[in-house]
Amino acid sequence: MEPEHPATPTPADRHLGTRHLRKDVVSRSVRGGVVTIGAQGLKIVLQMGAVVLLARLLAPADFGIFAMIAAFLTVLEMFKDMGLSSATVQREEITSREVSTLFWLNTGLGAAVALVLAASAPLLSWFYGEPVLTRIVPAVALAFLFSGLGTQHLALLRRRMRFSVIAVVQVAGDALALAAAVGTAFAGFGIWALVVQRLVWASVTTLGAWIACGWRPTRPARFSEVRGLVAFGGNAMAAMVVANVAGNLDKVLIGWWWGATPLGFFERAQKLQQLPVVNLNTPLTAVALPALSRLVGEPERYRAMYLAVVERMIVLVVPIGGLFIAAGDLIIRLVLGPQWMEATPILAWMGLGALYMPVTYTLSWLYMSQDRTPEMLRAGLVNSGMTIAVLLAGLPFGPTGVAASYAVSGLVLRAPVLFWLATRRGPVSWRDLAGLMPIPACAVTAATLIVVALRTGGVLDPLPLPAELAVVVAAMGGVMLLVYAAFPHGRRIFFDTERQVRALFPRKAKA
Repeated sequence: MEPEHPATPTPADRHLGTRHLRKDVVSRSVRGGVVTIGAQGLKIVLQMGAVVLLARLLAPADFGIFAMIAAFLTVLEMFKDMGLSSATVQREEITSREVSTLFWLNTGLGAAVALVLAASAPLLSWFYGEPVLTRIVPAVALAFLFSGLGTQHLALLRRRMRFSVIAVVQVAGDALALAAAVGTAFAGFGIWALVVQRLVWASVTTLGAWIACGWRPTRPARFSEVRGLVAFGGNAMAAMVVANVAGNLDKVLIGWWWGATPLGFFERAQKLQQLPVVNLNTPLTAVALPALSRLVGEPERYRAMYLAVVERMIVLVVPIGGLFIAAGDLIIRLVLGPQWMEATPILAWMGLGALYMPVTYTLSWLYMSQDRTPEMLRAGLVNSGMTIAVLLAGLPFGPTGVAASYAVSGLVLRAPVLFWLATRRGPVSWRDLAGLMPIPACAVTAATLIVVALRTGGVLDPLPLPAELAVVVAAMGGVMLLVYAAFPHGRRIFFDTERQVRALFPRKAKA
């Protein structure tokens, strides 16, 4: 991926170097993971606050209408980025002129995407039969103008593993966006609260990235100097677009077939399901991708680091899936309110996906860190074909049918195929990924059965809702810990984690 005409280094290149990171890349990754996950904990609190407050201030139809365009926003975000931020992170050596070229490309793409989305407002309004879309879509499009300006600055912060800075920028963006959305909803502007939330998040995040990153764009280089970077980014972008089109087609078709209110139930249930996975995967990707990219030449360290991160992600996510299955009604009533109870069966089916989602979400790390983006695109096409077929099979049965079809097919077909495609080359094998599954599967099955038995037996009926859910959470966690403790490898996961955490906070030697 070397440029055909290497650019001459400039003084601004000091903001791009990564050689100083190589000696302690693993320890930096661990520290970065702790900082990033800690910040992500704050983001989860903010996002849960947004879910709880806005669910009580807005109607299900408001979320359904916004979800109709959110499906397109996710895909357009891929076009705005075009994989160029990943190219900046992955590239072993890069110059300021090359990054400047990528900056101007991202800025132009952001403007182009904004224009396309704004122009599509009448078409979207006609397709869904929702006149309000003609007014809110052009406003939402402005977010792409703001975010395009900050794409490369955030990528440079990730490249240099400045995770604390990234955490501050992202938490500030989420907090101010939530405050603006709640204020707008309290003022009685309805769905416009969701529009304001997106605009404030995009502008604050971009401004924070510019302040935190010392690099500033200059005159772009010749295209021949960044052809390799654009090719890498183009393949990554195409793969992500394919995956996101298939992943968001459910909301498009449910909104078209069943209308705004059923889509609102589906979208909120999906939001709850994806909240733990996305909020772990997003910061871990920021930490793991640059670290794995630096370890490609050391297969054993690469394999050990990838499996260790994914294994701990599974430990955190799988119990939440069990809670969705065994106590989804409690979560819906407490978090969203009684008017959202129709989302309960949808959430229960989605909980089944928690067993394999932590792994499938991280397969892109293998492709991108190993510079295998053409393979990533082919795998995305295969996955999209399977996903669309599954969606069409479940669509006639409503949002619950779609959720059930996704969950079952993912467990028995889609996840195994994706594991095989991602591990045909590289240090991580299919057997490695399959080996991550048995212990958490046993643990969550046992814990879910215990919780169902407690609830159906009436033991928890006298308790108020918060107390009942607290007991259920404690039972789920306790049973899973016991099952993990019954296996030597399960005990080793916790012992290794505890040792790594202690290494971050060494005790001072006594005088």
